[in-house]
Amino acid sequence: MKAGNALSAGARGEEAALAYLLKRGLKLVERNYRCRFGEIDLILRDGETLVFVEVRMRSSTLFGGGAASIDGRKQERLLRAARHYLGAASSLPPCRFDAVLLDGDRDGQIDWLVNAFGE
Repeated sequence: MKAGNALSAGARGEEAALAYLLKRGLKLVERNYRCRFGEIDLILRDGETLVFVEVRMRSSTLFGGGAASIDGRKQERLLRAARHYLGAASSLPPCRFDAVLLDGDRDGQIDWLVNAFGE
């Protein structure tokens, strides 16, 4: 697979995840927040709660699907990136980490894991 195809598939996955979450009432704050610690795919608000979202798209669940790919190292990078993002905040809102999983084996079904991991 060419890198351009992988990137466009990832972008399509993020678009699908964002549309799914917006339909459920969340509000977009920022996309693809990058810092030296890593990247956060989507940052949204769910009421007063700031939600950091990791989007995982897998063409097959053969090796565990999207959820299995959010290992301890990935979680630590997301936590550090979120701390960096919050560093500029004058007051800290309630926060959580969600995951949106899109697994190709399941006909494009989307799974939203609320409070998927955290400190």
